[in-house]
Amino acid sequence: MSGGGSKPGERRGGRKKGATNKITRDLKDMILGALDEAGGAQYLAAQADKNPSAFLALIGKILPLQVTGPGDGPLKSENKWTVEIIHAGNPDTK
Repeated sequence: MSGGGSKPGERRGGRKKGATNKITRDLKDMILGALDEAGGAQYLAAQADKNPSAFLALIGKILPLQVTGPGDGPLKSENKWTVEIIHAGNPDTK
């Protein structure tokens, strides 16, 4: 018997990692086309006034996908901590 088969973690066939589903891509293209025909940014601005809850739901779904760091790279977080030591008791006592 040969030792055929794939090794652990080896990909054999199928879509490449991160590739979008064709139906998802086609649906997104149709939605963007309909938005363009409806008036694009002006239509969205009107919907913000007419249907604020639906507009804000849309914003809530799309904004996390739009946030990037410098040069369209990943966001970087830097935390700085300050420790202040406070002595209990009478400050005049040594």
